[in-house]
Amino acid sequence: MKISAQDKALDLSYCLNIHRGESWRENLGAIEEYVTEVKAQVCPDQPFGLGLRIGDAASRTLTDPSVRAEAKAMMRDLDLYAFTVNGFPFGTFHDTRVKENVYAPDWRTEERRDYTNRLTDIMADLVPSGATGSVSTVPCSFKPWIKTEEDIERMVCMICDCALHMHRVEEQLGQYVHLGLEPEPCCYLETTDEFLAFYKDALLQKGTRYLAGKAANPEALLRRHVGINFDCCHIAIQFENLDESLERLIREGVLLSKIHVSAALACQPEHVEALAPFDEPVYFHQVKAMTEKDIKSWDDLPLFLKDLSHERGLDEIRVHFHVPLFWEGGERLDSTNACMDAAFWKRVRSGVCEHLEIETYTFDVLPGELRKSNVVESIVPEFEWALDRLNGTA
Repeated sequence: MKISAQDKALDLSYCLNIHRGESWRENLGAIEEYVTEVKAQVCPDQPFGLGLRIGDAASRTLTDPSVRAEAKAMMRDLDLYAFTVNGFPFGTFHDTRVKENVYAPDWRTEERRDYTNRLTDIMADLVPSGATGSVSTVPCSFKPWIKTEEDIERMVCMICDCALHMHRVEEQLGQYVHLGLEPEPCCYLETTDEFLAFYKDALLQKGTRYLAGKAANPEALLRRHVGINFDCCHIAIQFENLDESLERLIREGVLLSKIHVSAALACQPEHVEALAPFDEPVYFHQVKAMTEKDIKSWDDLPLFLKDLSHERGLDEIRVHFHVPLFWEGGERLDSTNACMDAAFWKRVRSGVCEHLEIETYTFDVLPGELRKSNVVESIVPEFEWALDRLNGTA
């Protein structure tokens, strides 16, 4: 849906990765069953934007122009339009152990590059003529997997190949599509500092050399087509100020490809036992804890819970478990939704990023007391929460 922001319109949706399904047929089923109901409650009188999730299997189906034509016809009939796609999870994302596998294949591989190029081609066709499409992706890799300079060089080359492909698509079709690397705890890119270091020192410098002779102005090409997918949950877990982080990125000329409006789980050390119900086997739930001197880190919640017997001096714990935006916490648990404060929303309303997406994919693994009776009943109040702040009424 379109949101007015000063002199431009922003697109707001929710990410369809909340729904099960790896095939395009299953994706269509989710749109017809759930998205139409959300639209009926959130914006019945205007077109509703789609935050698509297209995995590898679905992307291969959508290489067929006739399938894309059918998809566009369906969108017209249902008063929907595409503007962004989650290209982070390559394979199965529900009902099985995902954990660190969500980062594979990473940006060292041709497999990740080629998959992302397919998403670019799909979005260039599905996005309304003259509109912009965005693709979000993994933060290069899982941090323990990157061990050498050759690993970094390889990631830069694959990302540059993708940016060049996006550039050629824009030249040939007139459709602008850009890529957002999504920093996440315990990944190669997890903090604003790490993102900026990679962006300036690796991507722009090494990438400009790699693209020399392939494009007239390699740095401009990279700046236009590669930026950040700013996930509020992920940045808050690092105990960063969201508005200050955005300001730094803008000051460095980084493209804000998309903002994920999302919240993380938090608690005080005296209540850590309340985290136990969130220890589930499907997703990675990285943990960060603030201490007097630094921030401590665990790759997953069960590792943190195992270490509790000898941990001392923790001030606050934040967990990579996406909780519903409207959930304000309770007596023992909290949410980082307050990190999206007045300054953050003022900046968002200024139009610094065109694409906004609610992303709370954890519905199926939420403890019972946090879960609504069905997924639509959870998504709709998330829109209401976000719209109140986008409209300046909360």
